[in-house]
Amino acid sequence: MRLINRYLFKQFSQLVAAVLTVLFLISVGGFLTDLISEISRGKVPAGLMLQLLALRMPRFLSFVMPLALFIGLMMGIARLYADSEMAVLASVGVSSQQLLKPVLWLAAPFVLVIALASLWIVPATELKAKSMVEEANRSFLISGLEPGRFVELPGKSGILFVTELSRDGRTFKDLFVQRENKGRLDIISAESGELRLVSGVRVLRLENGYRIEGELGRRDFRKVEFKVNEIRVPDPSESKPSNKLDAVSTWKLLQRGDAAAQSELNWRFAMPLFAAILSMLAIPLARSEPRQPQYGLVLFAIMAYLLGMLVLLAGTYMLAKGQIPVAFGLWWALLPMALLSYWLFRRDGRLRPVAQGVA
Repeated sequence: MRLINRYLFKQFSQLVAAVLTVLFLISVGGFLTDLISEISRGKVPAGLMLQLLALRMPRFLSFVMPLALFIGLMMGIARLYADSEMAVLASVGVSSQQLLKPVLWLAAPFVLVIALASLWIVPATELKAKSMVEEANRSFLISGLEPGRFVELPGKSGILFVTELSRDGRTFKDLFVQRENKGRLDIISAESGELRLVSGVRVLRLENGYRIEGELGRRDFRKVEFKVNEIRVPDPSESKPSNKLDAVSTWKLLQRGDAAAQSELNWRFAMPLFAAILSMLAIPLARSEPRQPQYGLVLFAIMAYLLGMLVLLAGTYMLAKGQIPVAFGLWWALLPMALLSYWLFRRDGRLRPVAQGVA
């Protein structure tokens, strides 16, 4: 029996690894597209693209790994039926319920990794990514400004030029700024200055310079000399809203009692439990006829995963809005899934093995 379990574990792990690789590459491509879109809107500095890509991968893995585990197990078990191996195993006393042991061998490390990612790695990487973007907003270097080169301001709102720049990218000399807004031209020059972050807003503090402004096509331009002048750097265009508690550690969420914190906390605990439920559910759902194509099972697995994920997402949203009592959490969704999975698993063990096809 040990030899059979090792054989089954090897078959299941190979398919799960293959599915995980494909889904991971698809996720990386989709996330990279979103990241490039944010960079083009000036929301994220281009110099941080690779770092942010690496830091945000754990969140995508926490979504992809349960699906990869579910599809891989269903394909592996379905192959046993398709190649009539399950009928051979049944003839030596191995029922479908005894597939649970090699499935658990494979699912246990997956569930552990998902739990670590959801409860610890994802909040830590999200906090690091957030701090890197905030630090980039304080520095012209990371934003792409180089001495002696004209650089476009975020949102295509103007052009910036400096002759000298400090190592940290915050102070500069001999600055030139040209901005145009609703037909009005604004040109500023200064001997020196620095970039500050005031209440989350980037502000240019300029010293000893001139400002020329007026409406294009008219002769009403005026020139103003100043000792100190502060200019607000235009904000990048807004991107999709994100959960503000993503970067909060699980320990801090446990200390809070508000609905938003409890919603995020329940979501983090739900992901590894959802993966464990899918692992058991794969055994009865993969039952099929010999030589039956597996593509329909893959589609069915994706639909089952999406249905469960949508229920969890809807429950998380309603929990954050206070529409569901905090005491309920997401157990009202996870418990029926677990009971259904267990019932189907027990029922599958009482069914007769699928007969071999006639040659």
